[in-house]
Amino acid sequence: MKASVGDLLWIESNSAEQHRREGEIIEVRGPDGDPPFVVRWFDGHEALCYPGPDARVHPRDPA
Repeated sequence: MKASVGDLLWIESNSAEQHRREGEIIEVRGPDGDPPFVVRWFDGHEALCYPGPDARVHPRDPA
C-alpha cells in the first residue's frame, strides 16, 4: 500500500452497525510511500496507523 500526504485513507467496517472510517494522510513515515501513516481522522483526532487488509488509499483530487 502506497500513499502520499493529502491522500484519503478509508477503513471499511466489519459490522453493519458501524460506518466506514475516513481520514486524511498528513504524514507518511515509511520509505517510498509505505506505512505507517499519520492520519487526521474526520472526527478531528490524529493517530499513527498501520493499515490492514480492510483499508484503501484514495488519491487526492488533483485540483
